[in-house]
Amino acid sequence: MIRVLSVDDHPLLREGIAALIGNQTDMELVAEASNGREALEQFRKHRPDVTLMDLQMPEMSGIDAISAIRGEFPEARVIILTTHAGDVQVSRALKAGARAYLLKGSLRKELLETIRAIHAGHKRLSPEVAAEIAEHVNDNALTPREVDVLRLVAGGNANKEIAARLSLTEETVKSHIRNILAKLGANDRTHAVAIGLRRGIIEL
Repeated sequence: MIRVLSVDDHPLLREGIAALIGNQTDMELVAEASNGREALEQFRKHRPDVTLMDLQMPEMSGIDAISAIRGEFPEARVIILTTHAGDVQVSRALKAGARAYLLKGSLRKELLETIRAIHAGHKRLSPEVAAEIAEHVNDNALTPREVDVLRLVAGGNANKEIAARLSLTEETVKSHIRNILAKLGANDRTHAVAIGLRRGIIEL
């Protein structure tokens, strides 16, 4: 029996997953959680074979939850379920120790097969996610400071405000923005923010 823990802040999605798993003879849903903190508590209590983890959740993100769980249980097998195929987010999740990365839109087709594969010790990326990673594999990554600047641009701050918030000169901020546009292949600030959000470099 493959014992599964389901973690998502949307009750409807958890219900859908429970229904899918409930129809299987080789797996059972042993617990559910609605945020990362609950996920860690439920993991400690039930020690599931496979954990299904949403990325964006209140209180503690999926990536932080994976790190916390694997800090205590290095053998934990986690499948990320998300609406985002952003390559930066995928890389973070895989670095944190996720074994698979599935888009919520393809759960009905791929979830059960993926649970069995991960339980058997394999790793899985859905084709859309793999394509997104391949597309950006040689890109020049933004520095942590450039990410800070892009996050403040996304918050609607002008260069002057960004400079004040980060204790930089306006010239330095302009230079960071030029680098960000070049690295992301963006036409302007708005385009850069859109790319940053899509790829999971920043979150709103």
